Amino acid sequence: MAAAASSLGGAVVIERIGRGRADLERFFDVAEPIYAANPNWVAPLRADLAKVFKDDNPFFRHGEMQLFVARRDGRDVGRIAAILDRNHNSFQGEKVVFFGFFEALEDPEIAGKLLDAVAVWGRERKMTVLRGPTNPTLNDEAGLLVEGFDSPPLLMMTYNPPYYATLLEGEGLRKAKDLLAYWFPLEEKPLERLSRLADRFRSRARDVVVRNVSKGGLARDLAKIREVYNEAWEKNWGFVPMTPEEMDFMAARLKPLLVEELIWLAEKKRPDGTLEPIAFMLMMPDYNQAIAPTKGRLLPFGWLKFLLASRKIGTVRVITLGIKRPYRQSGVQSIMMADSLRFLLSKGYTGAEVSWLLEDNELVIGAVRLWGGRLYKTYRIYERPL
Repeated sequence: MAAAASSLGGAVVIERIGRGRADLERFFDVAEPIYAANPNWVAPLRADLAKVFKDDNPFFRHGEMQLFVARRDGRDVGRIAAILDRNHNSFQGEKVVFFGFFEALEDPEIAGKLLDAVAVWGRERKMTVLRGPTNPTLNDEAGLLVEGFDSPPLLMMTYNPPYYATLLEGEGLRKAKDLLAYWFPLEEKPLERLSRLADRFRSRARDVVVRNVSKGGLARDLAKIREVYNEAWEKNWGFVPMTPEEMDFMAARLKPLLVEELIWLAEKKRPDGTLEPIAFMLMMPDYNQAIAPTKGRLLPFGWLKFLLASRKIGTVRVITLGIKRPYRQSGVQSIMMADSLRFLLSKGYTGAEVSWLLEDNELVIGAVRLWGGRLYKTYRIYERPL
């Protein structure tokens, strides 16, 4: 359900705002009327989202961000962030200014002026391409939903009204890449096959240890997880390695929500007896089902709503499955998948989303389809030259 188009009135004025508490509350408030009648939108937890904008976010050691709000007739009617990621531009050899956290009423003037503000900010910094949305990077929430509006987003996935694509395309932005989400029903049937594959892998790869990562041991394992993450995705479109500080920052945000039976690390014994991390998998319950009743606020009664709704979560998101290139055909993932499925079924989970996958990642998409996954949501990264 789309927000009502803004009524004709005065000119749209763009204001630069800071990242202090009051400015962030104003920035977040822009979304509320846009989604007021939309039952599928999940308001993010403001206390957690605010951490992304604070100076102690390690992103700001290599990046810049400027927030803009569109104002008309005395009220805020849109917002956007201009984002410069020097690590991305260095690693990818590009000059990109990203836009993110975009929200706007259904009015081309609002969208046009917001995007123009980012473009001007980017040109001032000698950038040549405008791209997004990324919130604030591809290692975070990213992409504009273009297909699959009939259900809420899962944890750490985006949601927006259908008309956003029309607004962006009306400003000359075109598809750069699609990010895909696949849906699986969780059933007993695949478990037998996965278990056979897992047993076969164990019998022939006795030098590989596959284990859960505990919350208590997470800090010790983060360097190994980062090694797998950065090597497994190194050749992917748009990828930028995470710094140790960024990995720590993300882990601190997610740690309270982690389920130890759904986070995995595989290591292979080297000739000298040390262990090389070769694969990592992370699934998480869809806490958006618990976040939705809070309306983005944990106080005064949001915590109670969150805890009560958490007991009823029935779906899970496969966030990450990374395998170093030499081990991708080894079958190491079968152990992680079989044991995770067994755990999820025992707890009454009924469905899983695998997201997101690059549209041209044919190897993984083929495997997902083989196991019964169906494409049900598509997210798009847009761009235009400056």
